[in-house]
Amino acid sequence: MRNDLAKIIIDEETIQEKVQEIADQISKDYKGKNPIVICILRGAALFAVDLIKKIAIPIEIDFMAVSSYGDSTKSSGVVQIKKDIDSDITGRHIIIVEDIVDTGLTLKYIDEYYEKHNPKSIKICSLLDKPEAHEIDIEIDYKGFDVGNEFVVGYGLDYAQKYRNLPYIGILKEEIYK
Repeated sequence: MRNDLAKIIIDEETIQEKVQEIADQISKDYKGKNPIVICILRGAALFAVDLIKKIAIPIEIDFMAVSSYGDSTKSSGVVQIKKDIDSDITGRHIIIVEDIVDTGLTLKYIDEYYEKHNPKSIKICSLLDKPEAHEIDIEIDYKGFDVGNEFVVGYGLDYAQKYRNLPYIGILKEEIYK
């Protein structure tokens, strides 16, 4: 799989340092509040697992599965909920954990969807952000790294369900997906 990458852009150690930094900030910001952390499957799974292990306050976890990519390298803009959360978020603080913010359309949809359930607050946590790809303004409350507009894989991010298990993040060679 490593041979399919043009280069590694964020190594495993750097990722884990950033995850700890984000977890520390969440622990500080939510002290005494018991938030619900909602992991957006499948891409955010590795990040969310590492993150929640490092959060030093009581939390609850839940999972949502959405799709807007399929096997493409670009978001279709059409969001399908494949699995909704089981928790009642009314009056609760929620933190949506995402792997990457690309166009921002998926997160906008999720944010608006959960806003209808009257949570006390909604915050967005994303390991990666592609500011150049944003089609809308989106506020990321807890952000790991900015990346360019290249197609990145690893640490949960995939192309056609491959490469998620890489412990680092790299740029996929164009000939792999073109």
